[in-house]
Amino acid sequence: MLPKRVMGLLVIFNICFLLLIYRLSQIQLFDPKAFSKHHINLLEESVKQRTQELVIDNGRGNFLDRNGAMLTYKKVNVLVLFPFLKKIDWDVNKVSTITGIPENKLKESVDHAEKPFAYGEPEPFEMTASQMERINALKIPGVFAIERKFERSQIPAEQLIGLTGENAKEVNKRYPNKKLSDNTLIGVSGLEESFDEFLLPDGKSKLVYHVDGDGAPLFGMNVKYVDPANPFYPVNVRTTLNKNLQQKAEELVDKYHIKNGGLVLLNIEDNSVLTLVSRPAIIKTDPYNNYGITNRMLKQQIIGSVFKTVVAAAAIDHQLDDPTRLFDCSKKLNGKPEVQFNYGMLNFTDSFARSCNRTFGELAKELQQNDPHVLEDYAAKLSLIGSVGWQGNIYHTSNFKQFADEDKGRVFMSDQARKDANYVMMSGIGQHEVRATPLAVANMMATIARGGKKEMVRAVSKIEYKNGTTMMDFPEKSLAGDSISPYTAMRLQKLLRRVVLNPDGTGKWFQNLPFDVAGKSGTAETGKYEKGKQLYNKWFAGYFPFQNPKYALVAVQLDVFENEGAVHSLFADIVKLLYEQTRGNE
Repeated sequence: MLPKRVMGLLVIFNICFLLLIYRLSQIQLFDPKAFSKHHINLLEESVKQRTQELVIDNGRGNFLDRNGAMLTYKKVNVLVLFPFLKKIDWDVNKVSTITGIPENKLKESVDHAEKPFAYGEPEPFEMTASQMERINALKIPGVFAIERKFERSQIPAEQLIGLTGENAKEVNKRYPNKKLSDNTLIGVSGLEESFDEFLLPDGKSKLVYHVDGDGAPLFGMNVKYVDPANPFYPVNVRTTLNKNLQQKAEELVDKYHIKNGGLVLLNIEDNSVLTLVSRPAIIKTDPYNNYGITNRMLKQQIIGSVFKTVVAAAAIDHQLDDPTRLFDCSKKLNGKPEVQFNYGMLNFTDSFARSCNRTFGELAKELQQNDPHVLEDYAAKLSLIGSVGWQGNIYHTSNFKQFADEDKGRVFMSDQARKDANYVMMSGIGQHEVRATPLAVANMMATIARGGKKEMVRAVSKIEYKNGTTMMDFPEKSLAGDSISPYTAMRLQKLLRRVVLNPDGTGKWFQNLPFDVAGKSGTAETGKYEKGKQLYNKWFAGYFPFQNPKYALVAVQLDVFENEGAVHSLFADIVKLLYEQTRGNE
């Protein structure tokens, strides 16, 4: 019989042996694709040690514009060269003749290569279809002509589309039941984040070859094409953006040096986003610096006199728009003489056209005396406050939101403010606690142009499978809640048009545009100062053509001095751009 000490050692040895067996089984059999808390794919890692590869498509879903043009990526016909070419005698002369690339450049690029590459990266040499066909007909090992997907250096509507990144902790938090590697790309902002679950890769398409320790071919020079072979993935998210229009709008925003602000352009017919520009722009090397990642068009801002549209709607319905009544526009809200904007005595219509503060401060006070919630009710009726972006139940997600980071806007923050006459008068001209997003302001104009019909704003119309069939639609949807009457909408339409037609109106700059414009200006005090001077938010919001509305447009410049601002020029140039585009399509 063995001594107890020996028995004990044998037991310990057996336990250790069993643990080792279990560990090896775990590595080899149970969790080879998601090993440890970091979900490391051991199969992939082992393959990496003995292969070299070139990723053709990372497998993440794509964003398209409304016409099918790719937004986030581009596909380029490229010349792919493998590093083992330096170890063999290959027909560089024929490749040079077909591509036009000098022989010495081709050889030099291969000599410096440690892994497969597309010639010319990061700006790859682009080949024609004919060149591709002739290159592949040569059948030179390690020389291929393929179509490869590249991320664009400049992405249109980048804050709306959003950014992606690698974050192992967030991957495991979002998708605890999915076996994803730690370096899986996920959306971190914008539509990339909202639609992330649909965009996750099913696998990568790549060219692979096996190497020995010195990088030489291990099993000859056979290069394999690896593809998930799934006809449905990656999906395409079809946005409502117009890529060409978006790029031209961004050029105009930058032309007028709008460093903080931007524009929103809606297609009134289906209430979708045609273009959206937000500044400051994203700095790719440091996206969280300078707030560039923030979509300013979805964040609440002080809107100033644009809010007088809400007060006007409430005044019309409460019979406070008597055309014979005159308001003393030679006085400020506090009753003191108005020096800078002394308009004398004005009626309701001219007060709106010239944006008289005294008129709409008094009207707001009269309205609130009867109902402390009347301004908020009419702001909601005009879709100015509350979420306006598309939301609903889809797939297995309830209350899905296309604009996940959209602010809701507000009129008052407390009962005290609702009942304080001074605060109410300030609110009547869009100051004090009044806030709204540029997206909501654009939607208010679209609502008025449609005769009072409120609709959700879409930035995505559908998700398509890889083979082009529809996976999911995002149909037009009405916004819940009360709306203004067709009569009130018609009255507001005339008021907004008068802003432009009145020789002294705040929109007189738009009288000679190719489309008839209706709209409202806004100059809001921000309470911020720079170099001892007050900063303002400058707005113009409107729609056109007036008789047959197609577009709702908001241009806004934030935190500028009183004598600065380019929103009128920006608004006018967008109108001209759309007119030229319309003529070009006829």
